[in-house]
Amino acid sequence: MDSRDWIRDGLYAVAGAAYAVPLALLNLPLLVLFAVALVLTPVLGLGLVLLPLVTLLIRARADLARRLAARYGVPIARPYRPRPERAVLGGLRRYRWLITDPATWRDVAWLLPGAVGGLILAGLSLGIVAYGVQGILLIPLWVSVGVDGYGYGAIWPIDTVGEGFLSLPQGAVILAVGVAAAPWLRQAEAYTARPFLAPTRAAELRLRVSQLTVTRAGAVDAQAAELRRIERDLHDGAQARLVSLGMTIGLAEEIIEDDPAAARKLLAEARENSTTALHELRHLVRGIHPPVLAERGLEGAVQALAMALPIPTAVTAVVPGRLDTPVESAAYFAVAEALANATRHSGAAHASVEVRHSGGLLMLRVSDDGRGGADPGGGTGLRGIERRLAAFDGTMSLSSPPGGPTVVTMELPCALFSPRISPSSGTA
Repeated sequence: MDSRDWIRDGLYAVAGAAYAVPLALLNLPLLVLFAVALVLTPVLGLGLVLLPLVTLLIRARADLARRLAARYGVPIARPYRPRPERAVLGGLRRYRWLITDPATWRDVAWLLPGAVGGLILAGLSLGIVAYGVQGILLIPLWVSVGVDGYGYGAIWPIDTVGEGFLSLPQGAVILAVGVAAAPWLRQAEAYTARPFLAPTRAAELRLRVSQLTVTRAGAVDAQAAELRRIERDLHDGAQARLVSLGMTIGLAEEIIEDDPAAARKLLAEARENSTTALHELRHLVRGIHPPVLAERGLEGAVQALAMALPIPTAVTAVVPGRLDTPVESAAYFAVAEALANATRHSGAAHASVEVRHSGGLLMLRVSDDGRGGADPGGGTGLRGIERRLAAFDGTMSLSSPPGGPTVVTMELPCALFSPRISPSSGTA
């Protein structure tokens, strides 16, 4: 790792520890408010209004802890049950939904250990850095005062200006240790929160079922749309050509004895129509499953795709094997759609594609140097990519700030089943 990377990450972690302290302290009043709301539930029904409000605040605090944990490499999924229909704020249905959800009580159980752990780990991170800083700052302090006194440097008492200078290397070392350790301390705090804030096994199964229900519906809709597209292309293209071809040949049969020259002209026209229909059928087949994908695999197909683009596109591919045909097809068309967006909408001069398979995960990254500002809701095909990947438990993330660059990162969990048969990299 570059030295600038660990310094940057460490400073970000130290800054995170600075606001982790007040966040940890916030847990305590939330715990008290929840206890008060619970006690007031039998009293004039005040808890029916107060407890849902407090619970939503606790969930917001827990969600913030989950986001911070994910930032330090500890992803924590939300474990909450779906919201019931017609649940009015303060109503009995909402109260039951919140109070009977085990995740609510796990959030409450986390508040106290989360406060203690956050204060200890964040305080330790800030304390090490502060101790190193004060060891360094003692030098200008002693020089500016110009008199002997008493103070504490890095690890020993300081009585003179000369001893103050000796604290400089110790302070620098302690500061470096504090900056380097800060991300690990923040990660340790995330690990202490995960047993409380992560879904249980039953909740994970419930979330998985909900996700599969959504992705299955998306896959069915995508398949139906694809079938309608194929039917439309066949009806409007090849089928119309073949009908016209049959009519032309029939007309040539009727006039071949009376006007052979006109019949030959009609037959020549029929031959042209048959060639056009064949080209349209081949184009349609490539849209269903490109022959190059079957012949050369994902690497070769992506390289062939890049060579056909109007902008220079660099391809780096490391896939030491073949994928299952449905996954390979989904990955290919996802890359094709992302490249089509870069070509049509971004105004890019260059693009690049990275395809890698490692640890049972296929990573696809398409980037361009265009104007940026891509929006999945803008009708640029990004939602279609998400639906296509979701059918295989894949994900898509987008980075496209105004002014560019745009980077589309797609991940698909999958396994390899045969040796690689195509080159590993190339540039188009």
